[in-house]
Amino acid sequence: MSATALSPPVFGHTPSAEAFAWDDAFLLGHSGMDHTHREFVHCVRAMLDAPDAHFAAALAAFAEHAAQHFGEEDEAMRASAFPASDCHAQEHAAVMQSVTDVREALANGRDVAVGRGLARELVRWFPGHADYMDAALAHWLVKRSHGGAPVVLRRRAS
Repeated sequence: MSATALSPPVFGHTPSAEAFAWDDAFLLGHSGMDHTHREFVHCVRAMLDAPDAHFAAALAAFAEHAAQHFGEEDEAMRASAFPASDCHAQEHAAVMQSVTDVREALANGRDVAVGRGLARELVRWFPGHADYMDAALAHWLVKRSHGGAPVVLRRRAS
C-alpha cells in the first residue's frame, strides 16, 4: 500500500495500531456516519487482531464494509452537492484501490504482513480523514437537514 494514497498524518491524537479502538473523539454528530465509523474501527481492529490464517477473511469483511461505507458517503455528497466531494471521494477510491491491491497480493501468495501494513495505515489515516473530510461532510448534511451545526456529546473517561 502506498502511504501517498491516503491523507497526511494527523497532528493530534492518532492512536497506535495496538491502541486503536472506538473513541468518542471520533464522533461527528451525524448518527448514520457515527454508526458507520464505529463499524469501520471494529473492522480495522479485526484485521489487526486476526491470526494469520484468518486475516484474509477479516480483510474481506473490511472490504465489504468499506465499499458500503464509502458508497453511502459518496452518494450523500452527490445528492447534497457537497462542495468538497471530489477530494473526499478520491480518498475513498484510494483506500479501495489499496484494499484491492492487498487482496490480490495475498491471493498471489504474498505474506500476510502486507495486509497488516494496510491495517496499520488505516489506523494512521482514519482519524485525519474523519476529523477533516467526514466532519465537514457531517456538518454540511446536518446544516442542510436541520439548519444548524451538529451537536456532539462525548463521554469523558476518568
